Formats: sequence, structure tokens, C-alpha cells
Amino acid sequence: MTKTVKKEKGKVVNPSLADPYTTLAIVPLPAMFEADAGKGMEGIGQEDLALPFLKVLSGNDPVLDTHETARKGDIYNTVSGDVYTGKEGIRVVPCAYQRRFIEWVPRGQGSGAPKNIFTPNEERPQTKKLFEITGEAKDRDDYKDYVVGGEGSYLEETHQHFVVILKEDGGSETALIAMKSTQLKKSRKWNSMVSSTSMIGANGPFSPPRYSHIYVLKTVGEENSKGSWHGWEMSKEGQITDAALYGQCKTFSESISSGEVIVKHSNDDVADSNSIPF
Repeated sequence: MTKTVKKEKGKVVNPSLADPYTTLAIVPLPAMFEADAGKGMEGIGQEDLALPFLKVLSGNDPVLDTHETARKGDIYNTVSGDVYTGKEGIRVVPCAYQRRFIEWVPRGQGSGAPKNIFTPNEERPQTKKLFEITGEAKDRDDYKDYVVGGEGSYLEETHQHFVVILKEDGGSETALIAMKSTQLKKSRKWNSMVSSTSMIGANGPFSPPRYSHIYVLKTVGEENSKGSWHGWEMSKEGQITDAALYGQCKTFSESISSGEVIVKHSNDDVADSNSIPF
């Protein structure tokens, strides 16, 4: 006699029951996923992962040519390929912050990865503006800090904001927002918003951890005498009310502080400085 197995969408029938006429036990798939949590990923370390970057799409970004719905000023996830409209924005929890000085070779040369990355406490190479090197009046509008004797390489102050993205489906994802050039003032504004947050506890006022509040990041059009572009705009939504989310953000913050999280920069992970007038 052929054994008939009943199926239900999203569920798996237990085939081990001997009696084909007995009502079969049904195990929900999410429960099976939870029971096998982490399996198959035992050999994956931080060096095997790519931390997503969130970047504002500029007018010359190749993503605009390959992604049907992407528009200038939208927010792009470099790993998942997700696009968030700049006007509606994205909800995030800021978990950690780092200030770095990144040395790049001219675009189109090298591997696209940084030549060097310096912390604020590390000695950095001497730099000059292009006009100071060439003496040409036409080079006065180039505000990059070129490394003396660096064959065209330059240093960029970069502010790294590590965040947890809060997705519409209730999920979450870690990511990095790297701000430079004109966006450094936005970075400082965000840091000021975070550091000025105060709460009242059992012992009076206190400063809550960076990862205690949710922020909404949008993009806005900006311009100066040299051109126009889109930049970040941030606002505070409110404090976290989910203990599990708070624990996730705390763990992510601690992994950054311990050096466990590895950042792999690329020229494509931040809006090109050439498209953002100083």
C-alpha cells in the first residue's frame, strides 16, 4: 500500500509515523529553523563577512544604471542591494562611532581599497592642497589633502557610524554609514544629538548609551556655489522599547569596541567626493 503524506504550506509532515492512517504530526518550519539556529555557518568568521554600507546615491553612481527603482538621493545597501527612498528614509539605531583618516589612490588606480587607514592618535603623512603643490590657479578648487610624495594619493577624514537597520518586516541588519567631505558636519550634528540625550533614573539624570534610541535618516538636496548634491538628515524617533533589540544593539556595539567587526572599505561604498562639491 502506498503511504500518503499530507502537506501543508509552510509546514513539514513527520514521515516517521508507522500508521499511514494516523493523523501526522506537523512541525512549523520557523520552529525547525530555530532548532537548527546557526548550523552550517560554523566556519564563518568576521573576515569572511562583508559589513554592508549605507550610502546616498549620487548623480554618477553606477547603481542608478543597473537598479530600476533607484533614484538620486536614495539610500542604498551595498550588500543586500536594498534601496530606501531618501524622502521616506530609514530607521536605525546608532551603536558605535569611529573617526578615521583614509588614504586613497586616485580613482581607477589600484584595487579600489584604501592604501592606508589611520586613527586620530596615529601619525599621518604630511599633506598639502593641490594648489600648494602645483601653484596653478586652476587647482584652487581642489580641496583634497594630497599626501606629499604620495603619487596622487590623498587623505580623507571619514566618520564611521555603525548602525542596526530596523526593517519594515520586523527584521534587523547591521550596517555602516561612512560620512566625509560636506557630510562631516552632519556627522557632528548626529553625535551632538546622541551625546546630549538625557534621561532620569533612580539616581537622577544620566546619559543613556548610544544604542538606546532610534533615529530616522533621510536625505535632502543641498547646494553651494560649486554645485548640488544630496546629503544626510537625521531626526530622533524615540527610545528602544524592545529588550531583545536593545540586547542586539549592545552586542554589536561591544563587538566593534573589541575589534571583532572588520570594516572593508571600497571606493564604491561612499558617494564619490568628486560628486560632492566642498
